[in-house]
Amino acid sequence: MKELRMKQSDGGYSYNSTLAHILVEYASAVYTSDLTSLLKWTCPRCEGHTKGFQMIEIIVDVEKCLQAFVGVAPDPRSIIIAFRGTQEHSASNWIEDLFWKQLDVTYPGMPDAMVHHGFYSAYYNTTLRHEILKSVQWAWKTYGRLPINVVGHSMGGALASFCALDLSVKWGSHKVQLITFGQPRVGNPAFAEYFNEQVPRTIRVTHENDIVPHLPPYFYYLGEWTYHHFAREVWLRETIVGNVVTRNETVCDCSGEDPTCSRSVYGRSVADHLEYYGVNLHADSRGTCQFVIGASNSAYGDILQFDGTIILSRYPQKRYPVESI
Repeated sequence: MKELRMKQSDGGYSYNSTLAHILVEYASAVYTSDLTSLLKWTCPRCEGHTKGFQMIEIIVDVEKCLQAFVGVAPDPRSIIIAFRGTQEHSASNWIEDLFWKQLDVTYPGMPDAMVHHGFYSAYYNTTLRHEILKSVQWAWKTYGRLPINVVGHSMGGALASFCALDLSVKWGSHKVQLITFGQPRVGNPAFAEYFNEQVPRTIRVTHENDIVPHLPPYFYYLGEWTYHHFAREVWLRETIVGNVVTRNETVCDCSGEDPTCSRSVYGRSVADHLEYYGVNLHADSRGTCQFVIGASNSAYGDILQFDGTIILSRYPQKRYPVESI
């Protein structure tokens, strides 16, 4: 039985290594639990390529241990939306859970496109989506119609994928770029094909033997009833010849499941999952879901707390039903 081949129309979009090295730092910064330093962009991870970033809003769902932020970057001049990976359980427990996630939700408007309800609901059925859409609209009114870069690592990569799809359908794919690091599969082949068409400016980075991109498992013989990655993968790996170490960034084919890239190795490494481009991608206190807010935040903007959600924002907060966005 032959493997499924995916159609891909990427409009000539190509991998930009420099951009990836910049955006991975935002995927790292969103793990910061000290919301005061994150809001003011003074945290230890808020340096390097991200210097000069202006935070607009931080959204934290304490109950579900989700965190995201929206802001404006000076280089590349764009709106940045970053999602943090899960910290509800230890990394090993969360990875173990990925083996058993079922395709159990039909993606709206696509009868054959199936996704896992946990990934889907974490974006669409929480405060995250409502607040992100509001912040993007506020940023456009304040800074002009800047392009949008959506980033995330691990579970945050799954959320970033749904966000990028949402924004592309809503406002056009020409406005949205997605880059994820070590994300799991989120849907079946029909969903992957739909995603490729709607979010063509997508890069999905994998690293060496990182276990998470191998999950939930891919079984080509199950057809539409298996998980399937969307394109385009970039596989980071090192080769050693004698005393020479070469760092390779391989741009994979447009299938989403290139057998010569990360699928060519047994993905069993948690360590490879927690570092991309030499940048740490995990919280300082692993396996915890703790957040710190200093009293000085009141001088910066609004702080809103309701229903287990914390929102720190530069603009006055009002409660609107999600349906109004």
